[in-house]
Amino acid sequence: MIYYHFVSSQVEILDWETKKQLCFLDKVEPNATIREIRLMFHKLYPRWYPARQSIKLDPKGKSLRDEEILQHLPVGTTATLYFKDLGPQIRWTTVFLIEYTGPLFIYFVFYFRMTFVYGLDERFTSSPHPVVNLACICHSFHYIKRLIETVFVHRFSRGTMPLRNIVKNCLYYWGFAAWLAYYINHPLYTPPSYGKKQINFAVIMFLLCEAGNFSIHVALSDLWRNGSKTCKIPYPTKNPFTWLFFFVSCPNYTYEDKVILINREINANAVTRNILNFLGQNRWGPGSVSLS
Repeated sequence: MIYYHFVSSQVEILDWETKKQLCFLDKVEPNATIREIRLMFHKLYPRWYPARQSIKLDPKGKSLRDEEILQHLPVGTTATLYFKDLGPQIRWTTVFLIEYTGPLFIYFVFYFRMTFVYGLDERFTSSPHPVVNLACICHSFHYIKRLIETVFVHRFSRGTMPLRNIVKNCLYYWGFAAWLAYYINHPLYTPPSYGKKQINFAVIMFLLCEAGNFSIHVALSDLWRNGSKTCKIPYPTKNPFTWLFFFVSCPNYTYEDKVILINREINANAVTRNILNFLGQNRWGPGSVSLS
């Protein structure tokens, strides 16, 4: 008769800053994942839920991934891990819903010309220019599309984001929505210089960019099918809108950064926004390969 002897491991978790021992987990299975260790730690410290925990092998090292297995780490039968509190977290789905809902309603404040924005003059209560209505439709369509994509298309390899970052993210989206809406809906607004030709061209470009943006989001989402969290490289498909993958890794931002020339008076604002888009998304883009 053959007897199998399974050696259990012990896990010591220290504070990453003070090196003070927070807990000692006895009889941990060697094939236990970091996620399971997070859950054990959470039972001892309920206020530190798993998404709030950063578990490391070295105090200044990278956080271990949930799927990493204890016996595959460079540790002995007694593993010493370090814990760092990441602070309150918020789910990425919730982040996107908040970011995109704000501009949708903020724009309406200027579109309906609330008295506290442009004054009490009755002449300022509505715009005589049809293109202003078209701009509102395009703006609303874009953010409604993004809200639908957040619920039904986007998949996230990282479940949460630090709650403190929500203010910065919302300031970007909400602030630019207010800035653009103020000038587009202003009582002194004048129609495009080239009339319907310029408007029709802008609408066609807008629809093409929206279709391209949606196509890229679907392509990126397909990388995470079946619950996979392995980082994959996106490649072009038969969809022509995805051919930008030949040149950049996140062409969804390329489509978003197209300047829509609806009104000559807002071109400077649009260009300024695209410059800031580039600076901000140059930082967010690499992370989005693993977040989309």
